[in-house]
Amino acid sequence: MKKNIPSIILLCCLLFISELSKAQTDADAFRYSGTNITGSARFTAMSGAFGALGAEFSGLSVNPAGIGLYRRSELTFTPSVYAGATSSTFQGNKSDESKFNFNFGNAGLVFTNIISKDDSQNGWKSWSFGFGYNRLDNYHNRSSYEGKNANNSLLDYFSQTAGNTNYSDLDNFYEYQAYAAFLINPDNPITQYIPAITEYGETQRRNVESRGAKGETLFSFGGNYSNKLYLGATLGFESIRYSEESTYEEITATHVYDTLQSYKFNQNLTTDGNGINLKFGFIYKVNDIFRFGFAVHTPSWYTMHDEYKTIVSSKFTTGQKYTSESKDGSFDYDMTTPFKAVGSLGFVFGKNGILGVDYELTDYGTARFSSSTSSFFETNKLIENKYTAMHTLKVGTEWRLDNISLRGGVAYSSSPLESKFSSSSTDYSKIGYSAGLGIRDEDFFIDFGYLFNQSNQYYQPYTLATSDVPGVKQNVSTHNFTITFGIKF
Repeated sequence: MKKNIPSIILLCCLLFISELSKAQTDADAFRYSGTNITGSARFTAMSGAFGALGAEFSGLSVNPAGIGLYRRSELTFTPSVYAGATSSTFQGNKSDESKFNFNFGNAGLVFTNIISKDDSQNGWKSWSFGFGYNRLDNYHNRSSYEGKNANNSLLDYFSQTAGNTNYSDLDNFYEYQAYAAFLINPDNPITQYIPAITEYGETQRRNVESRGAKGETLFSFGGNYSNKLYLGATLGFESIRYSEESTYEEITATHVYDTLQSYKFNQNLTTDGNGINLKFGFIYKVNDIFRFGFAVHTPSWYTMHDEYKTIVSSKFTTGQKYTSESKDGSFDYDMTTPFKAVGSLGFVFGKNGILGVDYELTDYGTARFSSSTSSFFETNKLIENKYTAMHTLKVGTEWRLDNISLRGGVAYSSSPLESKFSSSSTDYSKIGYSAGLGIRDEDFFIDFGYLFNQSNQYYQPYTLATSDVPGVKQNVSTHNFTITFGIKF
């Protein structure tokens, strides 16, 4: 695919929001490899710290051994409301955008079979089988920025990447569309392309809206041995649906006759992916108060399909307008996401409360793209060099007052970037806070959960070999409101 960016440029670019390229980028690998704290309301309210506590359906996507702690069969269903807000700062100007989404965080069924209630002898006490759906991440977002650039233009980027290529051989989705709209014009004979902007200081503006989610349909099986050791495994069928619509616009500073007045560059991308993975785990109960657990997640092996299209329109001070539209493009490829390890501690304080602590290790530098028709050598090398292990710590607690439970939690994820690609204000680390409550009787329960996440990000719309390009600092915050209805039988 495209593009070979010099390493010195890569060192100053944190391109987590895809730059203007139809190619699969390191940003895509990071986006699709990650997970968030979503699912059932109880899981959300305790920041997902269920690796050693168990008996929670969304926890089966973390440590499947938790299925061994079920004592009764259970059915759960979780509608959810998601709200994302992005504050962008570009050239001193601040823009705020938000987006809402209604979804289903969880739907699960667990069947439990009690083998023995005799605690005086060792042996298998129960086994359980569960299947259902857990939402793993949410891609809904909206952002915008606007500011003046006195040094360069996106048209410089198109001129640079077009090089001395004949117009008929230009990339149909990018450089050719700029050429067809008279935004880059070739010398005669062609040695380079000249951008239509004659004087910098233009207003640059971009609006982006994304939709979609990552989810897992899972089948879990596990058992309880002697009320001490709990074992479990999960077969997960993951799905990705991502779509992005973006409009990039430049408006020139001066309107001299017979010059460019403004142009727009529209991109549409839709990605679908289906993958499979396995998870294995155990929980060991040391005594009535303390237990610990461990789980491993194999990489997820995905088949991916992209569809994309670009439209470029230009307007000149003479009144002339041009529009060029690409053909519909598509590309099939494979993706492998990183291996994950989860270590957990659990504390049970009789019938009064519980406390869970989870540590997750995910090395994003091991994500990979592959295809039988294209080489991903440069992209995969960039992923390997740019990303490192992300460390996530989750702490959650629940305290019971009769049939009402109060819950809270906190989760922190370290930066996934190697130090040379990050800064203190845009390192992509993430902090989250959660709270909730539950009302339970013998056969029915209803839980409420809320999670707030915040991270700082950085984005450059294009890169140039000859000059620095101003970037956009973004503060991204998300709110997830969940309610779970459950029945025990």
